[in-house]
Amino acid sequence: MANLSFEQILKDIKNKVYYPVYFLSGEEPFFVDVISNYLEDQVLTDMEKEFNLSILYGKDTDIPNLLSVAKRFPMMASHHLVIVREAQNLRNLEPRENLKTLNPENEALVKYLEKPLESTILVFCYKYKTLDRRRKVAKTILQKGLLFEGKRVYDNHLPPWISNYVKRRGYLIGDKATQMLADHLGNDLAKVTNEIQKLFISLPKGSEITPASIEENIGISKDFNIFELQEALGEMNKTKAFRIVKYFGDNQKSNPLVLTLSMLYLFFQKIMLYHYSRDKSERGLASAIGVTPFRMKGYHKAAKNYPPERLERIFSYLRDCDLKSKGVGSRSAEPGELLKELTFKIMN
Repeated sequence: MANLSFEQILKDIKNKVYYPVYFLSGEEPFFVDVISNYLEDQVLTDMEKEFNLSILYGKDTDIPNLLSVAKRFPMMASHHLVIVREAQNLRNLEPRENLKTLNPENEALVKYLEKPLESTILVFCYKYKTLDRRRKVAKTILQKGLLFEGKRVYDNHLPPWISNYVKRRGYLIGDKATQMLADHLGNDLAKVTNEIQKLFISLPKGSEITPASIEENIGISKDFNIFELQEALGEMNKTKAFRIVKYFGDNQKSNPLVLTLSMLYLFFQKIMLYHYSRDKSERGLASAIGVTPFRMKGYHKAAKNYPPERLERIFSYLRDCDLKSKGVGSRSAEPGELLKELTFKIMN
């Protein structure tokens, strides 16, 4: 079975709807870890786990040993749970020969997958890559079990992902707070959810996550962050921009120049995409530059202040600042001073 969503898989596990084989794969390891951990938490009681939970590692096992473990019957429990962590390192799981060729280990695995032991739940944690669905192993899993591919959440999809994640857990969050988390934490979902958990612990269920609560519990300043700097630059608010830049210079450890330059480059790149988008409708522009509609007001202002010819100069300033920060053409390249110089050039 395929095409079940992450949320539906968790819902099925909660309702004790299990599959004999779970093949969890994809670029985003967060989904693989959450599903496998949830199975480990839900299928067996703590007492049952002592005899009915088998955890193997791809580097340390092989298919014959894996099948030997999978064929064991449970002891005083309804299921035997077998989790293969780092399954991407399991030898001969996906042969390199042509699609029609199977070696003996593959044949044995396919034979088991065609008629898996009903009392065994076999879980493959196949991180950072996917299984070739043309292979017989994949086709058999699709028929008898569940094949899941966790896709990476890209930057432009991160704010709605954060918003949905928070709301599914019974909390509220506004657009600005969502964007603060997305801009500061990036799209490492494990990191994002770990930080959000700090907020869940400190706030009553049903309450709203605000910029102030993020500042208090995670340490992201509600007034001095890259989101506010981008907004100040877009509005040509020099006072606010230089105040934030000074803060960044005084707090370089939490605001490294390399990250600031990267985020500024993406910001001005979005403005350039705005100018060259064929669809000038609100929805069309939001789609073209990869932001949520609520942020379009700021980009409308920024596009007026930064026409294409000015943006070309700004990209040159950004490259020059990056080189200077690495010691190219500058003997004394203090990050704070470089950022001040860059900000002055951008806004004049």
